Amino acid sequence: MLRASQILVRSIALAASAAVLWGCGQRGPLYLPGAPEASQRATLPETLSPVKAEPAAPATAAPPASVPR
Repeated sequence: MLRASQILVRSIALAASAAVLWGCGQRGPLYLPGAPEASQRATLPETLSPVKAEPAAPATAAPPASVPR
């Protein structure tokens, strides 16, 4: 049989879990933003892989680093 402390702990854990699930998320209907400011926001693939592939700059001939002999 469950003791009073076990019942209390389980009740608190259940209430905390319900509060977390109830409090997350966006309120209101879902929509796709169409404002010009939204065009500058990151997309899902950009969010998952934040390293942007930029075109490589032309390599310039750099003098070799001096190596101690």
